[in-house]
Amino acid sequence: MSRIGKKPVDLPSGVTATVSGQTIEVKGPKGVRSFTATDDVDLKVEDNAITVAPRGKSKRARQQWGMSRTQVANCVQGVTEGFKKELEINGVGYRAQVQGNTLKLALGYSHDVDFAIPEGVKITAAKPTELVVEGIDQQLVGQVAANIREWRKPEPYKGKGIKYKDEFIFRKEGKKK
Repeated sequence: MSRIGKKPVDLPSGVTATVSGQTIEVKGPKGVRSFTATDDVDLKVEDNAITVAPRGKSKRARQQWGMSRTQVANCVQGVTEGFKKELEINGVGYRAQVQGNTLKLALGYSHDVDFAIPEGVKITAAKPTELVVEGIDQQLVGQVAANIREWRKPEPYKGKGIKYKDEFIFRKEGKKK
C-alpha cells in the first residue's frame, strides 16, 4: 500500500478541480495547471478533495499511484502558493540583473551571459548577488534555476559561482608551501 497515495489532496478555498478522463485541471488564484495520469490510476474529485486510487494490484499501478498523487498535490500547491528557488552569486565582479525578459549575468567571462527567461517563470534580482526564480510549475522552476546555476557552478576552494541559497559547498584546502 502506498502511504502517500492513500492520502487525499485537499482543495483550499478558491481552488477548483475538474476531471475529464485521465486529465485533471486545477484552477487557482495563481493560474491553471493540468496533469494527465496514466491508465493505471483513477482520479476522483469529491468533498473538496482529490483522491487517487490504483486500478488493480499490478506493480506498475502501485508505482503510478503515489507518483500521480504527488503530481496532483504539486498542481494544487502551484496554483495556490507557487514554487520558489533562491540562488546566491558569490565572486568578485559576479552579478545579475533583470532587463525585461532577459537575465544578464556577469560571471567573469569576457562577455555577459544573456539568459532568456522562459514563459511561466518570473525571475527577480533584489540585490545584484541574489536571484529568486518563481512560478506555478515546480519542474520548470527547478530546471530554470539549474540552467542558471550551470553557467558557473560553485567551486570548492573559494566558493565562487552560483549556488542555491540552502546549498552547502564543501570547501577544500589550497596548496601548502
